[in-house]
Amino acid sequence: MSTLVWQALGAFNWVVLAYFIVLNAVYLITSLFAFGALRRYARRLKSLDLADLVRGAGAPPITLLAPAYNEEATCVEVVRSLLTLDYPEYEIIVVNDGSTDRTLERLVAEFNLKPTARIATAFLDTRPVRQIYRSQRHTNLWIIDKENGGKADALNAGVNFCRTPLFCAMDADSLLEREALVRIVRPFLEDAHTVAAGGILRIANGCVVDHGQVLDVRLPRNVWARFQVLEYLRAFLSGRMGWDALRATLVISGAFGMFRRSTVVDAGGYATDTVGEDMELVVRLHRHCREQGIPYAIHFVPDPVAWTECPETLRQLARQRDRWQRGLFQSLTRHRVMLMNSRYGRAGLLAFPYFFFLEMLGPVVEALGYVAFAVAVLSGRTDYAYVVAFLMVAIVLGVALSIAAVALEELSFRRYPRLKDLLSLFALALAENLGYRQLTAWWRVKGTWSALRGVEGWGRMARKGFTLVERTDDER
Repeated sequence: MSTLVWQALGAFNWVVLAYFIVLNAVYLITSLFAFGALRRYARRLKSLDLADLVRGAGAPPITLLAPAYNEEATCVEVVRSLLTLDYPEYEIIVVNDGSTDRTLERLVAEFNLKPTARIATAFLDTRPVRQIYRSQRHTNLWIIDKENGGKADALNAGVNFCRTPLFCAMDADSLLEREALVRIVRPFLEDAHTVAAGGILRIANGCVVDHGQVLDVRLPRNVWARFQVLEYLRAFLSGRMGWDALRATLVISGAFGMFRRSTVVDAGGYATDTVGEDMELVVRLHRHCREQGIPYAIHFVPDPVAWTECPETLRQLARQRDRWQRGLFQSLTRHRVMLMNSRYGRAGLLAFPYFFFLEMLGPVVEALGYVAFAVAVLSGRTDYAYVVAFLMVAIVLGVALSIAAVALEELSFRRYPRLKDLLSLFALALAENLGYRQLTAWWRVKGTWSALRGVEGWGRMARKGFTLVERTDDER
């Protein structure tokens, strides 16, 4: 190669090094903020009786919205879980989004559902509703059967028939812990300006489930699922907790988030032309409230838990990450007016630039950086100082931040009490940066390319279902 090419390659390598420095610096800052916030939160919980808070503040009724498409493997267990929640007044609306398997049949048979009329309270545009059912045994359980339109369309159908001031959006393959609603509603009770709050997702693969509740928390046996346990700890405890402390929450997981119904309806409901409807709604709520001069707050709460089944094959995992990246790209480019715009407060000045430059565009720089680094090292055209700096910033700091996420989990909630599980998580923190991280960067690059080409659709994820407790005939 010519001298000019080598100079360009060397310059690009320094750009990549700068990217890793900035990325890890942001991770470090959010981790430090998360550490302080978690300590304060834990101290407060010790002196706070959540049940008394809910009773004293007059717990608002809540509607749980669970879109379901081909969820026959998990739908019954999930609904059983929802029926056992510890909350004074709530309804459950499962939206069957044109499933082609036995999702509806299983629900009808298990919960004795009968066709029932229900009056709409909003009129967001959705695919036609075919029938509405109500359980004869559990009067707070409703099923909306509609033509397929995608998850956002199903959520909008649920919002249309929601009769409560708050609704909780979740996935039909997720299990909520019994106190999840009591815990996630707290920001709405303490701050009347709260329009949205998100809880934490944890991996249910490998855990033992009984009557819709996780009885025994275990690490998955599948190695790809184990890596995702670590990713979720870092994303929620280090990432979202840190952004909440900075008052710049930009993402609430579609698998577990609570919203003020009137604000969502006024903002236009969920967008049906994106695969990242969860993030897009939160970004639009920021924009809507700022542009309309509405006082608002959006929070992340670290202790209300939704357990979810994650992909266990590389093919399914690659599809998921491709979809996540497409959703990120669509949300950020659609609302790019917020980028570095003081009109949108900390969301526009802090969170939006981070997600735009480091999460959306960063994977392309990262993936090309690994290639450029390898070329430079193999050709002998880079110096020792750069090699050490790259490995320290890209690998060693990455390991340290993953270990910090595990430490936050251990210091705060200790959901993995077995020593071998804790040691496994620390080992994963090392292994993750030696292959798995590079794979995810590549999948996100493909997701960016898919977004640029206008690829649509979710792709299919096969559900294995939860690990259930074996019971005798008498126990059943």
